Amino acid sequence: MAVLLTGSLLATLAGCDGGGTGDNKPSAAPSPAGPPPRTERQLTAAALSDGERAGAYTVSTYPLGGPLDTDYTAEPAACQPLVSLAPAVSGFRPAAEVGRQAENPAETLGVTVDIQLRSYAGQGAARVMKALTTAGRTCAGGFTEDRLSLVRAKYLAVEAVAAPRLGDSSAAYRFTILDVRGKKKLYEYLTVVRSGSTTLSFRAEVTGTQDVGAVPADVIRAQWAKFDAS
Repeated sequence: MAVLLTGSLLATLAGCDGGGTGDNKPSAAPSPAGPPPRTERQLTAAALSDGERAGAYTVSTYPLGGPLDTDYTAEPAACQPLVSLAPAVSGFRPAAEVGRQAENPAETLGVTVDIQLRSYAGQGAARVMKALTTAGRTCAGGFTEDRLSLVRAKYLAVEAVAAPRLGDSSAAYRFTILDVRGKKKLYEYLTVVRSGSTTLSFRAEVTGTQDVGAVPADVIRAQWAKFDAS
């Protein structure tokens, strides 16, 4: 069943901070002595469920527990937050995490959105956003992605794009990537929203050279609405 959204939420998602990243509610940043991070059970309740709809997209759980790029790494290492925030490779240790995937069943080679909800103790979530912002600036000219030591992909450019004004801070990026054969340009998008001690990340990928323009707004809207209501 599709998530119903209020007009105020739609207006909020449509707005942006103008710089692709920034604080939306600076005074709401979590303090070291703040409330405990959400548990896996709480994140599961806040995440979109298997079979739930988000506009034209249908949500599913990962058969192996997470996306295939969980262990992808970046060179230089400062670019890692743009590749994967999984604890095994990012250096950030969430207290709990839950992953989902959203696809349009009507599109055989359409957009796939990886959704990750992670909660952190203390200032962990704010530090993630700071590292992401730094990586966006440092790695604007490109970097290399190591995929399980099997192949290497070249990111040609990292561009900050309009981020939804949700939560306490948000960031969004467009990646131009050279395929592993070095012949075609591919495009991916990453949006990350922080709310208190929790981050919600959305990575949109498409099979082929199509530039989809952004992470599908319907997916962000539906996930934010459920998280915000939990």
